[in-house]
Amino acid sequence: MNRYTIGENIPTRMAYGAALAELGKENENLVVLEADIGKSTQSIVFGDKFPERYFNVGIAEQNEMCIAAGLASCGKIPFVSTYAVFASMRACEQVRTFIAYPNANVKICPSHGGLTPGNDGPTHQATEDLGIMRTIPNMTVCMPADATMTYKAVKAAAEFDGPLYLRLTRDAVPVIYDDQFEFEFGQGILLRTGTEAAIIANGDLVTQAIKASEALEERGISVAVIDMHTIKPLDKELVIEHCMDKRFVVTVEDHQINGGLGSAVAEVLVENCPVPMKRIGLQDTFAESGSYTELLKKYNMDARAIEDAVIRGLENK
Repeated sequence: MNRYTIGENIPTRMAYGAALAELGKENENLVVLEADIGKSTQSIVFGDKFPERYFNVGIAEQNEMCIAAGLASCGKIPFVSTYAVFASMRACEQVRTFIAYPNANVKICPSHGGLTPGNDGPTHQATEDLGIMRTIPNMTVCMPADATMTYKAVKAAAEFDGPLYLRLTRDAVPVIYDDQFEFEFGQGILLRTGTEAAIIANGDLVTQAIKASEALEERGISVAVIDMHTIKPLDKELVIEHCMDKRFVVTVEDHQINGGLGSAVAEVLVENCPVPMKRIGLQDTFAESGSYTELLKKYNMDARAIEDAVIRGLENK
């Protein structure tokens, strides 16, 4: 029986909390740190069950990272929770110097990634975080597409050795995977095959990519769809295999187009098999306050915008 129902709308932070609670029973070395927003990040699910291994450090994200590094040096497996905008920017120096530099076994799992905290505005919308973390040596960077993948990714993170940044959503996103699929960091997933173009997406926008591919199929346009959940290390072989024979490639991310998924894919293509491409995401701009769906539409990041980009790209080619 599947843990989550296909099509059900669930914030990935909810799956994070559920997975932490299960891991807490399995591994006594697992500890969780929180920056005073446990109900929002859902780390409180672990805290309620294992209060002696749950550390609320208050609104002190820089200290939180340093404490996590210290716990890792003592053989613990720290999972760090806060909002993505604070984990990646307010505490960036501590992440770089005290976690990544010594290759500490710390799992940074922030919620509220991308535009999913839409109504909270740009101060809480982390749209640069994946790019920042991707530039830091030793750091693995991932954004799961749905609750099922998140649950598996959190379980995999507990077994993973080294610094990890696992970005979660505040708003609900549809479940697209059943429990039978296999998850591995650094291994992208081919969701649909296609002959004319390829759409490479991650996180909450994988759903939009699938919708766009279905609409394109109705127009007689065959498009491959790849869920590139891990942008570092990027699955270069999968990119090359499914892009080298395509007429056009579109990357789709809930992030600035600079430094994230689009940049990572472009680097692979230009060095191995140059293909015309379009990067969909925030175009070097801060978003505004508004509902998540309204923001995706306004900034041309929804399924319709992806569909249009593929059509225009094929026409120009």
